Amino acid sequence: MITPLVRAHRVSRRYGDILALHEVSLDVHAGELVGLLGPNGAGKSTLINMFTGLRRPRSGTVELGGGNPRERATRQIMGVTPQQTALPEQWRVGELVDFVAAHYPSPLDRGEVLARFDLRDLRDRQVGGLSGGQQRRLAVALAFTGRPRVVFLDEPTTGLDVEARHSLWQGIRAYHADGGTVLITSHYLQEIEALARRVVVLNRGRVIADAPLADVRGLVGLKRVSLTCAALPALPGVAGLERDGDRTHLLTADADKLVRDLTASGAPFHDLQVSTASLEDAFLALTARAAS
Repeated sequence: MITPLVRAHRVSRRYGDILALHEVSLDVHAGELVGLLGPNGAGKSTLINMFTGLRRPRSGTVELGGGNPRERATRQIMGVTPQQTALPEQWRVGELVDFVAAHYPSPLDRGEVLARFDLRDLRDRQVGGLSGGQQRRLAVALAFTGRPRVVFLDEPTTGLDVEARHSLWQGIRAYHADGGTVLITSHYLQEIEALARRVVVLNRGRVIADAPLADVRGLVGLKRVSLTCAALPALPGVAGLERDGDRTHLLTADADKLVRDLTASGAPFHDLQVSTASLEDAFLALTARAAS
């Protein structure tokens, strides 16, 4: 059996009364590009911080390259862009790339880093003079500078415009095409769709799904049909069902047909509403599909 490059086994973590992670297990093998998806507060950043050695689990174990991510030798196999970064404002872009490269045994050439992330024109600019988006691109580029075996990207394109986001995606894809391993977090389904082939969904500190991207993509077009009905009949085409008091919420790919079938069934109902399914709805439907 091939040992995972990144492993979390039943890790839990609390911040006071808040349960950030609850018995989360996740294996990422060399060469994978895994999207970690979930709403704000789902536990994505906490898990990344454990993989990078910034936080310790209260229970469970975390391994990076078969070792402890808090040890220096182990940490040299990884690169990371945290959700929030503070770069030295007086340094020039090229100097900062060189500084980070000096901490790794066989880093990328500075020119390659700058070219891959479209930073060549900014090489001699002071970091403090860059826009927020340019600083974010630099922060992502630094994660790849040391030629690491695995890169952790926590919401890497926050605050970027469309062109800059796509430029970063190309850099990430190039690294992955060379055999690199990536774990990227986002609460944007579009970003995960653009990059990942495997999606892990976190919600309220728990892994609620670990599935191929196609399973998530199939839920994007769902509609939520909400109604009050004392005795709801079995209906075809229901991808997920949730009850909230006297209200029932149905997820379906064809809301018109579902409503026609409901009407034809003769079951009395009222207060019917049809809306676009939320990402949380997609999580629920994906969980139901994985459990079936």
